[in-house]
Amino acid sequence: MSFLAVLFAIALIVVYLSIVIVQQGTVAVITIFGKYARVLAPGLNFKIPFIEVIYRRISIQNRSVELAFQAITADQANVNFKAMLVYSVLNQAEETIKNVAFKFIDEASFMQALIRTIEGSIRSFVATKRQSEILALRSEIIEHVKAQLDVLLESWGYHLTDLQLNDIAFDEVIMRSMAQVVASSNLKAAAENEGQALLITKTKAAEAEGNAIQISAEAEKKASQLRGQGVALFREEVAKGMAESAKVMTEANLDASLILFSIWTEAVKHFAEHSKGNVIFLDGSTEGMDKTMKQLLAVEKMNSSGVSSGLITPPSATGR
Repeated sequence: MSFLAVLFAIALIVVYLSIVIVQQGTVAVITIFGKYARVLAPGLNFKIPFIEVIYRRISIQNRSVELAFQAITADQANVNFKAMLVYSVLNQAEETIKNVAFKFIDEASFMQALIRTIEGSIRSFVATKRQSEILALRSEIIEHVKAQLDVLLESWGYHLTDLQLNDIAFDEVIMRSMAQVVASSNLKAAAENEGQALLITKTKAAEAEGNAIQISAEAEKKASQLRGQGVALFREEVAKGMAESAKVMTEANLDASLILFSIWTEAVKHFAEHSKGNVIFLDGSTEGMDKTMKQLLAVEKMNSSGVSSGLITPPSATGR
């Protein structure tokens, strides 16, 4: 083989070793004799063969990892968490890439530190809460973890993009007891609602009954007043009529006892037609009639003088 051929072969090897192709979404860290030199961007790059070495290729794309761990609440209940973590390199700045490349000895060490940090953060938060509070604090747990990890991850050159708690579950015994508590609470609420409904129903019924009694009483009162007024008017008109008749008969020099005798006979006739075997005693004596006539005349005089009349004293029963 000629010397030129050897030189050509060496040149090809040097050119081949000088060419570096960096894939999209990654960067390459170059070192010279173990010391950081520069960062190669995605695309076609060149390096010095045998002097510059690609120390590490770093992905700047989002990466995800699933976590499964257990925590204990303040009341000593075991809580099982399943989470998904999404993270990425903070940016493509040189200092950021240097932190990512040299903070940890390898990717496995970084992942171990990241997972243990997240688990510790969640466990410290859960340890201050009771089991009845955990299920309602999903978003608070995430915010707590992000607040603690953001500064730490930035010092490592990473950024926590998202943390999702996909599942929060207690031990089977605790889940059964929680289900029993919920069921008993529902039964209690149903009983209270039923009691309130029954109380409202009875209260409304009592109010309706009271209103009905009040309305009936008011109606009865009004009817009694009207009946009393009717009886009073009837008696007043009877007294006026009898007084007028007595006055006319007196002016005509007739015996006013005829009026009472006529009323007495009409009363006897009415009793005979409508009685049901009852015994009634009437005073039909001339003295009794004369006394009644005098009362009627006195009433007439009172009416003519503008004084309202009272009730006429009826003929007294003599027991005859």
